[in-house]
Amino acid sequence: MRNSWRFQSIAVMGCLMGASRVVAADDFASTIQPLIENYCYDCHSDDTIKGNVAFDDVKAHGNRVGDHDFWLKVLKNLRAEVMPPAKKPRPTAEEQAKIAAWIKREVFKIDPQNPDPGRVTLRRLNRVEYQNTIRDLMGVEFRAFEEFPPDDTGYGFDNIGDVLTTSPLLLEKYMEAAEAIVGRAVPAVSRIVAEQTATGRDFKGADGGVTAANISFYKAATVSRLFKTEQAGEFRLRIGASVNGAFDFDPGRARITFRLGEKVLVAEEHKWQDRKVVNYEFTETLAPGDHLLTMVLEPLVPVEQKKTSVDFRLSSVALQGPLAREHWRHPPNYERFFPRDEPPASAKERRKYAAEVLTRFVTRAFRRPADDKTITKLAGIAAAGYSQPGKTFEAGVARAMVAVIASPRFLFRAEESEAGTGRGQYPLVDEYALASRLSYFLWSTMPDDELLALAARHELRGNLAAQLKRMLADRRSNEFVENFVGQWLQTRDIEGISINERSVLARDAGQDREQEKSRARFAELRDLPPEQLTADQKKELEEFRASFRRRRAPTVELSGELRRAMRRETEMMFDHVMREDRNIVELIDCDYGFLNERLAMHYGVAGVTGDELRKVALPPDSPRGGVLTAGSVLVVTSNPTRTSPVKRGVFLLDEILGLPAPPPPGDVPLLEDSEKEFKDRTPSLRETLELHRSKPLCKSCHDRMDPLGLALENFNALGMWRTAERGQPIAPAGQLITGEKFGEIRELKRILATDRRLDFYRCLSEKLLTYALGRGIEYYDTQTVDDIVARLDREQGKFSALLVGIVESAPFQKRRETGEHASVRPPEPNQRLAKTSKQP
Repeated sequence: MRNSWRFQSIAVMGCLMGASRVVAADDFASTIQPLIENYCYDCHSDDTIKGNVAFDDVKAHGNRVGDHDFWLKVLKNLRAEVMPPAKKPRPTAEEQAKIAAWIKREVFKIDPQNPDPGRVTLRRLNRVEYQNTIRDLMGVEFRAFEEFPPDDTGYGFDNIGDVLTTSPLLLEKYMEAAEAIVGRAVPAVSRIVAEQTATGRDFKGADGGVTAANISFYKAATVSRLFKTEQAGEFRLRIGASVNGAFDFDPGRARITFRLGEKVLVAEEHKWQDRKVVNYEFTETLAPGDHLLTMVLEPLVPVEQKKTSVDFRLSSVALQGPLAREHWRHPPNYERFFPRDEPPASAKERRKYAAEVLTRFVTRAFRRPADDKTITKLAGIAAAGYSQPGKTFEAGVARAMVAVIASPRFLFRAEESEAGTGRGQYPLVDEYALASRLSYFLWSTMPDDELLALAARHELRGNLAAQLKRMLADRRSNEFVENFVGQWLQTRDIEGISINERSVLARDAGQDREQEKSRARFAELRDLPPEQLTADQKKELEEFRASFRRRRAPTVELSGELRRAMRRETEMMFDHVMREDRNIVELIDCDYGFLNERLAMHYGVAGVTGDELRKVALPPDSPRGGVLTAGSVLVVTSNPTRTSPVKRGVFLLDEILGLPAPPPPGDVPLLEDSEKEFKDRTPSLRETLELHRSKPLCKSCHDRMDPLGLALENFNALGMWRTAERGQPIAPAGQLITGEKFGEIRELKRILATDRRLDFYRCLSEKLLTYALGRGIEYYDTQTVDDIVARLDREQGKFSALLVGIVESAPFQKRRETGEHASVRPPEPNQRLAKTSKQP
């Protein structure tokens, strides 16, 4: 009945919201106030003010109407059935819909036909977006995570415009990065000698088992590598190698021979030396075809005389040619930036060509066409560069490109309104801005040529469905999975979480108290001066040290490999639901997982072999399936030495149900303080929590969190299944604050995926909308979220309904264009940005 009541309420609400005025202002006293008195006054009035909330001051329509936060909490608690509590009478579906409609229309002032899209914040590219954009624009990899300071986060994500501040230090680093990136990516000349390169690993023996990366002087070896020439001519062959001996002298000697085809290029003896560099250079005339370069190592000292070691390492080989200028070719990456074979000779044509090159580059870098004023300035920067003695045309253009990628118009995502849609309060963003919103949402990078071409023709909005399908099929959509899931479910943190395997396993076995006493006693004895120790104390101390030396490694290790598998498991689960367009409640409860042999063994799932993670059908009685029981979530919501039902409960409230608990008061006692009150025995975590939340200061919040967190107590802090803790059986049963009872985690998952699925629809919609918009969800977004939730419910929770609902929503398609909320256009790039000197 509860389930049908909640789904019925959506239909009722939709009908009511379709009316011109559901509850007008003058109907408040006759329609809304009686409902508030009937369902809220019992706990929230002058006589009983629970949670510091009182409704009896809402005597008329005008009272507290401006308090958006207050009414948003009312609406959230009403819909989630948190309030009124389970033991109190609750409003019917129609009554709930009337209250919700009044709040949205009369308090939030939402017009369903033209909702407020929210304010536009000029958003800086975060580190992920900067790194990916440089890769796609410049064709080189830049390690932004190493070069730039971490981005701040807001609402759980690091792409929130309001927190992406720009410090003087970061501006300095942007300038340095622009110089370094352009220097690596943009060729400074139009032609170079063709070159083929190889490393020692590319030179292999006949059986493929030996390479020239490292060969002992005591082991005969013949390795070779084939080079192919397409034209006849003179070629230059450069070989780089080294002799590497151990620190102590070794008598080893060997003859090293290099042979090109049948011709011996060099045959030399080498002896022990530490890090001796060996370089060779040869000039040879070669015909078109295959040419085998062979290296032979002949030991000259028997292995019986070996004392330490001495090796020959081939580090690099380069075959350059033909050397004649007519055979030179464009350097790598040249065609990316310069469409012509050679730059023009005349100054006028060069300037014109520079403008052409820069127009193409700037359009991609700024994600929209550049105006003539900008191109003129940049062409001037280029001309000033290539006009200097000894400077090439390409080098001059590169100087202008430095100015472009150090410009605010590259670093920030500027947006403009669509021409021809009027300058109303909520105009559409133009299609270039829409292209950027789509690409940074789904790819975390700049729009590609197809998106920009559609935007240029004003055809992107008309082809959104096809573009969404194309973009999800592109490998760049993996960035969306990693960045959204990694922050929503906190799986980014898995590799840095500190977990003490030994302590976790000891607690499960009921040995943790004994270990704590032993550690305390050892520390006490160790800190005493040696002369003060008695004979018995010395013996005791030595026994401690001997036991520590004998102590074996823990039977379970949360290794880097296992942690990475846990993270990929969660990402692959989300990826599967997204790409197969599954019901998003499968993220909570499903009968499959993504495992390899190592992870399956950790989970106790039999029959999985190999290192590759893949979809695996879980046994019918398995507690796994869904993100709640994934190792990554279980680990990141644990403490270093034990599970944390509080952290896990807060996680479910925040990330699954969308009902965050209020922050704890400053003087809240530690959970371990409650544990000390058990004098005669070691309590279970459930018992400790029960005592902790019996305190009035703690009860209200823990009643929400603890049942959710305790339902996961069968999983320890390593994410492993257990049936006991400290020698006592786990008791996972509980009751949600909304009234539903469950016996263990499988029942809880089913409740969340069925009875509470609308809460999950709403929560995930808000999370994904936050990530897509780069801002937090506000009261005026209520109608947008409601529409997405209704769409999900109509379409059986399909992921496509969620994605399309967000992309087609007013906040994604429009912008607020009033007063202080209008966006600011970034300054134009100028000559200062092209200087090599550091800027303050």
